[in-house]
Amino acid sequence: MSAAPRRIIVGISGASGAVYGVELLRALRGLPQIESHLVVTGSGWLTLQHELGLGRADVHALADVAHDIGSVGASIASGSFGAQAMVVAPCSMHTLAAVAHGLADNLLTRAADVMLKERRPLVLLARETPLHLGHLRNMVAATEMGAIVCPPVPAFYQRPQSVQDIVRHSVARALDLLGIDNDLAPRWQGL
Repeated sequence: MSAAPRRIIVGISGASGAVYGVELLRALRGLPQIESHLVVTGSGWLTLQHELGLGRADVHALADVAHDIGSVGASIASGSFGAQAMVVAPCSMHTLAAVAHGLADNLLTRAADVMLKERRPLVLLARETPLHLGHLRNMVAATEMGAIVCPPVPAFYQRPQSVQDIVRHSVARALDLLGIDNDLAPRWQGL
């Protein structure tokens, strides 16, 4: 009898950097025993189309299960469903604020709220710059509740040769934070 799959929720919100969510879905697709659940905000769909030229069918095909943002009664809206972790990639400041203040007003923010209340990993690839005090306070509030704020910052010590290298490094870090082995980026071996 095989083990149950490890359920990972991927949220894509409307910040620039939709490629992070897409690359995360691709990485999860190649891992055994992982079941990916996708939820995308309305602004996330606009960003996916504008930045990557991807429509709903293209992105849905990367996930095992795709959920509509308005389906607040979907499986991932409940702690009893047993999703092990969630990554919001990218995480807009709007979504960060909603998470930080418990505003579970759509399926993405409800699923994030479930991760926090169930004390399960929630990784937020926050995308905005520069940051004002409200952004910083929301990051503190989300962190105090148990989220991990992980802005996708390039690691130039890796000597990236392409944008893809930079994206993969950030996705690898997010997977590391979930305890998911991956080989998307080289590991630091020291000088």
